Amino acid sequence: MRKIILASQSPRRRELMEQAGYAFEIIPSHADEVIVDKESEIVVQKLSLLKASDVYQRYAEKISQCAASTGSNTALENILVIGADTVVSIGGNILGKPASADEAVEMIRSLQGNIHEVYTGVSFVWHAPDSNGKSEALHIHENDIFGSLSIQRTDAFENAFTHSFYECTRVTCYPMTDKEIEDYIAKGECMDKAGAYGIQGSFGIYIKDICGDYNNVVGLPIARLYHELKALELQ
Repeated sequence: MRKIILASQSPRRRELMEQAGYAFEIIPSHADEVIVDKESEIVVQKLSLLKASDVYQRYAEKISQCAASTGSNTALENILVIGADTVVSIGGNILGKPASADEAVEMIRSLQGNIHEVYTGVSFVWHAPDSNGKSEALHIHENDIFGSLSIQRTDAFENAFTHSFYECTRVTCYPMTDKEIEDYIAKGECMDKAGAYGIQGSFGIYIKDICGDYNNVVGLPIARLYHELKALELQ
C-alpha cells in the first residue's frame, strides 16, 4: 500500500480525505504560489502540481540522503503525494485568498447576487519504476499546459510521474446588504479561503444554488479524486 502525503494544511481537505477513509501524512508545500495565467482551470492545475512536486522533491531528497550508503530508493516507490488548489472565478476574474479584510469585502460584494465558478485542481506525484503510459513524466515538456513550471529532474526522480485534473462547480449567491457583508467579514472565517468564503461555514445561508460537486467548493473533489486514483491503479 502506498504512503499518501497530502501537500496541504487545509483542515477542510484533511477532513474530506479522512471521511473517504484515506490514511495519510500532511506535509505542507513551501512553494511560492504565483498566478500568471488567466484560465482558472490551468491556474489550479499548475498550482496543485507545484505544491505536490515541491513536497515530493523534498521527501525524495530526504529518502535519497538516508539511502545514500546502499543506493536503494525502495521506500520512494511507495510514495504518493497529492496537491490541491482552489480559486473562485467571476466575470473572468480569479479570486484567491483575500490579503486583507477590505479585499475580502470587495470579493463578497462581487459575489453577492451573482453566479460564480469554483475551480479546484488536483495533482498526483508518485514513483513508478515501470510507466504504463497513463501519466506525464515529472520532467514537463514545453508544449503542454504546464510548460511554465521548471522542475529539475535528477537521477533520484527519473521514475517520478504526475497526473493532474480539475473540477468546476457553479455557485449562485443570494443578494446581500452591506451590513450582512460587514457582519460576515467580522466573523473572521474568510481570510484563509478562496473568494473570501467557505460554503460549509456561516456563509452557507447566502448560497442559493449549486451546480456540480459540493465538496469541490469545500476544497477537494473527493469522489473525483478517488476515481482518478482508481483509474491510475494507485489505490
